[in-house]
Amino acid sequence: MFKYDVIVVGLGHAGCEAAIAAARLGAKVLAISLNLDNIALMPCNPAVGGPAKSCLTREVDALGGIMGVAADATYMQMKMLNSSKGPAVRALRAQSDKKEYSAFVRNLLESEENIHLKQCTCTELMVENGKIIGMKDEFGLEYFAPAIVLTTGTSLDAKIWVGLQSQQFGRLGEVSAKGLSASLEKNGIKLGRLKTGTPPRVDARSIDYSKTEIQPGDEILHHFSFLPDRPVRKQYPCYLTRTTDKTKEIILANLDKSPMYSGKIHARGPRYCPSIEDKIVRFVNNPSHHIFLEPEGKSTYEIYVGGFSTSLPAPVQLEMLKTLPGLENVHVIKPAYAVEYDYVPAVQTMHSLMSKNVQGLFFGGQINGTSGYEEAAAQGLVAGINAVNYIRNQEPMILSRESSYIGTLIDDLVTKDIDEPYRMLTSRSEYRLLLRQDNADERLTEIGNKQGLVGEEQYQRFKSKMQTIDDEIERFRLTKVPATAENNAFLAKIGEHINEGIRLAELIKRPNITYDAIKELDETTKDLAYPYEIGEQVEIRLKYDGYIKRQKEQVELSSKADRIRIPDDIDYKKIQHISTETKEKLDKIRPTTLGQAARIGGVKPADIAVLSVLIESKAYRNVD
Repeated sequence: MFKYDVIVVGLGHAGCEAAIAAARLGAKVLAISLNLDNIALMPCNPAVGGPAKSCLTREVDALGGIMGVAADATYMQMKMLNSSKGPAVRALRAQSDKKEYSAFVRNLLESEENIHLKQCTCTELMVENGKIIGMKDEFGLEYFAPAIVLTTGTSLDAKIWVGLQSQQFGRLGEVSAKGLSASLEKNGIKLGRLKTGTPPRVDARSIDYSKTEIQPGDEILHHFSFLPDRPVRKQYPCYLTRTTDKTKEIILANLDKSPMYSGKIHARGPRYCPSIEDKIVRFVNNPSHHIFLEPEGKSTYEIYVGGFSTSLPAPVQLEMLKTLPGLENVHVIKPAYAVEYDYVPAVQTMHSLMSKNVQGLFFGGQINGTSGYEEAAAQGLVAGINAVNYIRNQEPMILSRESSYIGTLIDDLVTKDIDEPYRMLTSRSEYRLLLRQDNADERLTEIGNKQGLVGEEQYQRFKSKMQTIDDEIERFRLTKVPATAENNAFLAKIGEHINEGIRLAELIKRPNITYDAIKELDETTKDLAYPYEIGEQVEIRLKYDGYIKRQKEQVELSSKADRIRIPDDIDYKKIQHISTETKEKLDKIRPTTLGQAARIGGVKPADIAVLSVLIESKAYRNVD
């Protein structure tokens, strides 16, 4: 008999985080993949980070996850996006070496003594009395565990489309997972259908880069992980080209050959990552669209054609690609394609990511209806931690919207009826000034330490960093810069002037004054020679002090509703003075707090007021 504490099904970015987290917490883990050669595969763009996603990556790192470490170890290019804008929207992005990333993560898995790898297909869940007890594979072998984490990505009953032709693949060349969908439905779990896609891959040697615009990495290097001794690697450029009028003409003439536009595919695709045909149709007045040429690795000529996702037939794709400047003689290595797959609408799960229908069954990643490696990794980490908490009868780790983008992501998934692939955006968080990529460690390292994934050495290093920042802020509040001719000569270069001595804490609030500028004015600051991260935090905290205080006040007001628990035995159908539609939504999602109830789409403030009175007076027990 094969007995484990936790079984993780699927070893993409969600599954790897779940398996390693559970193993490092002391659980005996069986980690299953359809193909062990594709562990932590980047089947779409080999990149980590970007707007909002960089925050997720750093939050995963602060909690003790692996994505940030893996991205730092295997990057081909690092670039800070939105660097000229405010800290709430700055976003680090790494172009990764696809093969190196996968190999690095596989090595982490194989280095964990508590992890057993297995290549097979999970075809059936074994459930007794509403609790998971194990699973069966395609060969009839049984594996027993009190907790299972499903992170199946786009594999469930999947098919790919190139033009009007379809094949039973989860990704090009990968088998579709059969059997598990039926087993989920048998156990009362409803499924939906979603669609995603990926662009073509082309041969770098067939590109005339002189007709494109070079996109280099940053000279000043940043990293995702808060751990020390991060690698400094050679950077490789990406390139930019654009669609032309001829591209648009070919696409519009061939829409009837697209499975989306011909009605072959009915599933919803990602709104924020549309196909090139969607862009042409929806933004018909745009003169052109950016197309990025991004390397897949140092050891391959394969180039990812970013922004050119399509499901049109291969001959049409080739014709389209040849209209792009620099790609007139392009050789296509792999065609673009669309993927249709089953998913589990996440309103059927709790904030711990455990199923409401089957105890001990957890979901993470694209099976929950999300898109993106970072969203998957975040969910996988939470699911892995909570699977261990569940089998040990400990309280689950629940991250709030106020604490993290991970909390926002999961709350959105379990609260809102989402019928398209969910992508994390900065606009989805009402607290984005507090939830920045630069302070993820400040917000979550304490939690990671309490959960057992952040070791004592790392935790003490974090506490020392926080103390240094506090001390430096206090010094800024006490130290004055005199209004000397020398100082004003320097300030004039950046459009500033002081008439009298001014404290550093006030001076740095000016738009043109940075921590580095302060170093030129104050010898003590220069002599301290703190690393970039210290100066960054000092500058942000002082410069945006008023805004941060106001947002913290907003958090305090809104979090009051999240502290009001809704009793488990409340019968929404019997509550008077709220609409039938609201009753149905509340009964479907079964929110745990008044705050969560208020975030359900279509639930009105007046309904929440009625619910609040009933809870406070305990009158819900007597409703007729």
